[in-house]
Amino acid sequence: MTAGAAGIGLVAGLGNPGPRYEGTRHNAGFWFVEALARRAGAALREEPRFRARLARAEVHGRDLRLLEPLTYMNHSGEAVAAVARFYRYPPEAILVAHDDLDLPPGAVRLKRGGGHGGHNGLRDVIARLGSRDFFRLRLGIGHPGPGADVVGYVLSRPPAAERAAIEAAIEAALEALPDILSGEPRRLDRAMSRLHRLPQT
Repeated sequence: MTAGAAGIGLVAGLGNPGPRYEGTRHNAGFWFVEALARRAGAALREEPRFRARLARAEVHGRDLRLLEPLTYMNHSGEAVAAVARFYRYPPEAILVAHDDLDLPPGAVRLKRGGGHGGHNGLRDVIARLGSRDFFRLRLGIGHPGPGADVVGYVLSRPPAAERAAIEAAIEAALEALPDILSGEPRRLDRAMSRLHRLPQT
């Protein structure tokens, strides 16, 4: 992917590294990138200079880099921005997959631009890139309810039924990837329409 080329070239999943956080709701972005890597037959490998795990894969005819930050969630933008600068990906060539409290498990939404919605990983990506103009894949994890311990909720593992719903949403997003990666407005609209009609738990 060269700078300015149409479509997505960098797919970043947000989460927390290490076995303590593996399988927790906040790592839904990691689950997406790992599922994409498996489907593409690519291996994520640690790249200390970027403080990230990276893979290069050909997906639907596109040369992609897949990324998982090795910083904690609040510093996700460090790795995303470092890789974007080094390989010259403009914000509009970046897709960031992340968990979303405002959507129920099984829901997935695609959007470009906007705020961080209180998500600290997105907040840091926006700050480090100096732009909001990247694509987001929002993976619903549900909300624990008013007054509940949100931090404890996102850092805990979902029950089997919820995990299965999130995995189904990830699979649906992977099926929509040809349209998502294209960057073409008509095809992006088609992907959004397809994903936004998914059944939810």
